[in-house]
Amino acid sequence: MTGHVLTFTGTAVVAVYVLDAEGAELRLTETVRSAGRSYALPASYRLSGRSPVTDAFRDGRPRWLTPSELAAYGPTGPTTPETPTTPGVSLGVLPLGGDGRGLGCLVVVDESPGGIDADRRGFIELYAHHVAAGVEAAGPEALTQPHPDLPGPTLDRLRVGSFVLHLGSGRMTADTQVLDLFGIAGEDFDGRVETLLSVTVPDDVPALMSVLEPDVLTSGTAQLEFRIRRPNGELRWLGLRAQVETGPDGAPRRMLGVVAETSYLRPRADEVSLVQRLSAALAGATTVGDVGRAVVGALRDPLGAGRVAVAEVQAEQLVVAVLAPAEPAAWPEVWRSAWRSEWPEPPSHALPTLAEALREGQVSIWPEGSALEPGLAGIGPGGLAVLPLPADGRIVGVCLIGWERRHEFGPEERSLLTATAGLVGQALVRAHALDAEHELATMLQRSLLPRKLPELPGGVAVTRYLPATMGLEVGGDWYDVIPLADGHVALVIGDVQGHSAAAATIMGQMRTAIRAYAVEGHPPDVVVAHANRLLVGMETDLFATCCYADLDMEEGEAWFVRAGHIQPLLRHPDGTTEELDVEGGPPLGVVADAEFPMTAAGLSSGTLLALVTDGLVESARLDLDDGVRRARQALARADPADPGGVADELLGGHSRRDDDVALLLLRYDGMRVRPTRASWTVWRLPDAVMHARRFTARTLRNWGLADELDVALLVTSELVTNALVHTRGEVRLNLTLTADRLRIAVNDPSPRTPVKPATVDWEATGGRGLLLIEAMSQTWGSVPLSGGKQVWGELSLSSPREEPGSGPPPEEPPEEPTDADDAPRAERARGRRGRRARR
Repeated sequence: MTGHVLTFTGTAVVAVYVLDAEGAELRLTETVRSAGRSYALPASYRLSGRSPVTDAFRDGRPRWLTPSELAAYGPTGPTTPETPTTPGVSLGVLPLGGDGRGLGCLVVVDESPGGIDADRRGFIELYAHHVAAGVEAAGPEALTQPHPDLPGPTLDRLRVGSFVLHLGSGRMTADTQVLDLFGIAGEDFDGRVETLLSVTVPDDVPALMSVLEPDVLTSGTAQLEFRIRRPNGELRWLGLRAQVETGPDGAPRRMLGVVAETSYLRPRADEVSLVQRLSAALAGATTVGDVGRAVVGALRDPLGAGRVAVAEVQAEQLVVAVLAPAEPAAWPEVWRSAWRSEWPEPPSHALPTLAEALREGQVSIWPEGSALEPGLAGIGPGGLAVLPLPADGRIVGVCLIGWERRHEFGPEERSLLTATAGLVGQALVRAHALDAEHELATMLQRSLLPRKLPELPGGVAVTRYLPATMGLEVGGDWYDVIPLADGHVALVIGDVQGHSAAAATIMGQMRTAIRAYAVEGHPPDVVVAHANRLLVGMETDLFATCCYADLDMEEGEAWFVRAGHIQPLLRHPDGTTEELDVEGGPPLGVVADAEFPMTAAGLSSGTLLALVTDGLVESARLDLDDGVRRARQALARADPADPGGVADELLGGHSRRDDDVALLLLRYDGMRVRPTRASWTVWRLPDAVMHARRFTARTLRNWGLADELDVALLVTSELVTNALVHTRGEVRLNLTLTADRLRIAVNDPSPRTPVKPATVDWEATGGRGLLLIEAMSQTWGSVPLSGGKQVWGELSLSSPREEPGSGPPPEEPPEEPTDADDAPRAERARGRRGRRARR
């Protein structure tokens, strides 16, 4: 092992000087010589004197001296019995330790007359960092009295190897000690980085790749602690320090690296478990805030820290992800003054020491009493650790850990912080990417779902949508509330298979298609059948489930169609709940000619109807039957007077989801004043418009609407005239009186939508009908019906009515057919809608 130390450094003598307890001199604690070499070094150096060793220790910079430069210092270097003055050798002196707390110096004696070349300097500098870790682990006092049970290795027990990575080819040359540390036989090493990665613990592979991957390397020095699994199953901690050399053009040319065993820095199992807990917490972090909270939860209490901050570095600016504690009063003034939103944005010019630490990219530790700017000193008056977070060859963030009372930083803790920095950096990059995807997914989801729900006569509808907390957080769940004619409303909920942008796109297309089919006036089974054929024709591998309900808000009759979806849930006014047994068909997009039967149900005033997707009632940890039972229990104990609160109660406890969740909840109240209707078939006679006006006048007088009579007659005249002049076939006039408005509608067999003229010649006898309807009505429009259309206008009542008119129905000509029928009410309603919808 002694021979390996000298072979590694390529020198004749390697020695360590350590600062004594009084801080007055550097004492020689250990020397390793090559065979046959008799160089002697001074036993100590007074800090008050001048020598290469004391100069390097005081200013913290290495010294590389040629024989002539060493001779200029006088008799302060190595000697031999034959040469009492400094012989013609080169000397390298490297300070050990940093952060304002020097430990000593590493001294190497080389016999090359030209001095130590650049390659060996790079390796020796990297080697010195591992020597410093060993000195810090043992303690200067212990090194002055060597003992075989020292906590840290001495020079001849320090297991260190070196490698060179050629960035142009990606090939690596490694000495036998590196291969032995990784547990790889020399004949099995093929010069590829992947061979080393194959024995690395999977959780640590991304951090190691960020250092060794040629595509992400930049100039500078990198350090990393990682774990490998040896062939016998032993878990071993290794420390890597690497330095990138650049060519004349500034591009990275090769990497010089040193690997050392650092298991001796981790004697406590609780620290290993801390890293494992942090790794597990970071694996589930999907946002930058999640990463920050995971770091706080894993490090603050175990380390006894008073403050923890995690921030991203963007364009040399700090973007804070989380502070603990989150109260502004707990942070220095520069942080409090920058607290403009959820987290502060401290200016970088106020924290120059932090900026310098980020540029160096090394874990920095300042003990109590260190000279720091107030913005940092106030974070850790008892000690402050700054962890630059590396990833992809750059510093992506920083973690600040501060202690209130005096904190002693041991070598194990420094190694622990170095190991966690790589994990957090990789998690931060991953979370930042997921944040961007989440923002895109959220925008996509919002654009595809309804922005707001319509106000419904006789009921209140509320919806909830929660994206999955795993993956892209965009799925195919959707809902819709569609007002229909005759006081009906369509309630739709569905779920497209998968969680992807493709699923969300299909979801948007299906929602649009079902809305279009519903507005056309098709009955529920036809709407779902049309949507199914559309999805089959789209030639996608995705299918969708759907539940469609057509609810008559006046009568409380509902018709359900289910396509592979979860059954609807009902909460009756007495508090009992049930899972409706709705006969179902296959999911949409599976069978082109599938049939979707309808199931009728009656709703009483005060009933809650809940349509849900499977993410609410089923997961890997929750059986479907148990999930439905929980949902029914939540419905039973909820207060129906607050539909929003009921929806929140149903979603309770869904903080972490593998699937997205959609919920559509309707409280059916029934109309306070039920609509009153009257209709008239307009025969094609010369005085048809006159008869239509007379029918309208008699009806409105019976309803007590004298104030609206003149405007209603004008709108009736124009609607009927347009239908008679521009269409062929049956024309029908429908009057509907609700609590606050009168609707006048004319059905005709022509599918052509009326077009309002852009300009009108007022001397002409035609072309003014739609303009008059628009001027006289509060609102008007045209909806397609199967094989025709309906043009309508609505008038606001001057005084809303409290009860429907009680007078006798208006007289109708004898030729007007009656609607008397012995069929059940549900069948009459279905037939009425079916005649409009089917060809």
